[in-house]
Amino acid sequence: MNVRRRHISGIAIAAATTLGLGTLTACSDTASAANTDKFDVVAAFYPLQYLAEQIGGSHVHVTSLTKPGQEPHDLEISAQQTAALGESDAVLYLKNLQPAVDDAVSQSEVKTKIDAASLTTLEKHGNEVGGHAASHDTSKNDELAGLDPHIWLDPVRYAQVAEGVGKAFEKADPKNAADYKTRTAALVKRLDALNTEFKTGLANTRTKVFITTHAAFGYLAERYGLTEEAINGLDPESEPSAKRVKDLEKMAKADGVTTVFYETLVSDKTAKTIAADANLKTDVLDPIEGITKKSRGTDYFSVQQANLKALQTALGTK
Repeated sequence: MNVRRRHISGIAIAAATTLGLGTLTACSDTASAANTDKFDVVAAFYPLQYLAEQIGGSHVHVTSLTKPGQEPHDLEISAQQTAALGESDAVLYLKNLQPAVDDAVSQSEVKTKIDAASLTTLEKHGNEVGGHAASHDTSKNDELAGLDPHIWLDPVRYAQVAEGVGKAFEKADPKNAADYKTRTAALVKRLDALNTEFKTGLANTRTKVFITTHAAFGYLAERYGLTEEAINGLDPESEPSAKRVKDLEKMAKADGVTTVFYETLVSDKTAKTIAADANLKTDVLDPIEGITKKSRGTDYFSVQQANLKALQTALGTK
């Protein structure tokens, strides 16, 4: 348990005054992670919040800067959240995913700053990733290419991040290091099992190509020998060109694609329009950027298993 006393900083008092709050207290939303008797962790968004909770267990108090149902890419941080960040013991974020978070972290005096992007390898992905479809992907959207932040959708990379987070917790809160080590090992074991489920479940499919609205599944596609063709690039709100849509319709016919996947936090309008034009089905493939009532599961693992089933149905298991 982290029992050291803290003094609320000037920025915390200013934020509390601005919001009409007498004190900053730990709560169930994204407001504050400070002033508890535990190891206080601010996580940038759900996949990192989940890691912190699973690894930290009862020793940690975790809050997320991104509310459930909020699109994390466009997050703006409130004064209260900035104050809470400054009063926390650790922040867990993914550099270059959320510019507002990067700015807040760089200006914060929080002692332990854990960048998930530094704990595994990132690659450049555009709107097509993996497999043979690259040979007939005629889109040249170089502006969509960049370091893909969606590492948590690959169980192997997510396990690497978990191991790094565990070590950071051990160092920052040494009296609970043994528990962090044990819980990290248990989480990595579950992620290894999930990796095996995906590998086995997607080994023999009728097609290896799938279409998504948002290029979030590049690492997953590469891991399991699939090809992701995204309508949009890494930005889920971007609009595809008419040429890109035509190319996707041609590719779908050539590769036996049956389904256009959309996600829970972004409108399904584009997916349904393309699917209707190409006589395809639509279904959900969840990038797990947040858990809501619309999610097909209650946590990372259950949603990933729902994703696996959706891919098996769309790709056609032999």
